[in-house]
Amino acid sequence: MRKGLVIKNTGSWYLVRTDDGQDIECKIKGSFRLKGIRSTNPVAVGDKVRIIANAEGTALITEIEDRKNYIIRKASNLSKQSHIIAANLDLCFLIVTITHPVTSTVFIDRFLAVCEAYGVPVNLVFNKTDIYNEEETEYMNALIDLYEHIGYHCIKISALRHQNLEHLKLLIQNKITLFSGNSGVGKSTLINSLIPDAELRTGTISDYHSKGMHTTTFSEMIELDEGGFIIDTPGIKGFGTVNMVKEEIYHYFPDIFKFSAKCRFNNCLHLNEPGCAVREAVEEHYISESRYKSYLNIMQEELDEKYRK
Repeated sequence: MRKGLVIKNTGSWYLVRTDDGQDIECKIKGSFRLKGIRSTNPVAVGDKVRIIANAEGTALITEIEDRKNYIIRKASNLSKQSHIIAANLDLCFLIVTITHPVTSTVFIDRFLAVCEAYGVPVNLVFNKTDIYNEEETEYMNALIDLYEHIGYHCIKISALRHQNLEHLKLLIQNKITLFSGNSGVGKSTLINSLIPDAELRTGTISDYHSKGMHTTTFSEMIELDEGGFIIDTPGIKGFGTVNMVKEEIYHYFPDIFKFSAKCRFNNCLHLNEPGCAVREAVEEHYISESRYKSYLNIMQEELDEKYRK
């Protein structure tokens, strides 16, 4: 029995780096399928696992150690399964672009809510600052003001022009950092800029609908010379939330949670109840309308899911 870290997931195989530095291709022991894990991938990149080697030089993953955290989303297929993006993260960067493609505030807020729910520290990285016109720059700065006021660290960069990357390098040193975002936001370009020999393929934006073409198929850990790992993930178009209890969703919005204590009823869901301090705060612009809209969006999805069940 050996211990190791899952550094790559290729769908059916997992690449595990053992504690003595060996990379071994592994499969999952069949019993994982029987534990009722409603996930497309019971083992995720970043998992600490135990393996048993076989004569062919490959191995079986027999056990996953307890995770300190993970990021999960609804699987992109039509099943009710979830997809664990990565586990045991020190930090997460959500790469955001104002245009080419547009990262919607609903997408940002869903991602942040999941990070809050599963205990993952997250920073927002605003990329492609070199291509924005005055109006787009103004909008970007307004978003940064909004999210920094809530308590999220925001960084402006241009991966293509190598602008402000030193700050990122300091943040990721000796950490396991997940890079995520919509397809086409420049994630691969950014990783190539931080790790010149990462040899990641960078995709071109499809002019037809300004959405990125998927270039990364599976999650993978890339080691940093100065210590730590970057986890590169496939670009995602939507971010469906999973297993959120409707009575707890507002807990994952720090700005909404702050005002909820003043609601008349302690079981207030901040929808249309009388004496709701949250809706009052939205009307008085203490909570941004975009954040409240994102909250309602997740609430509606969970209510729909419950109705379908």
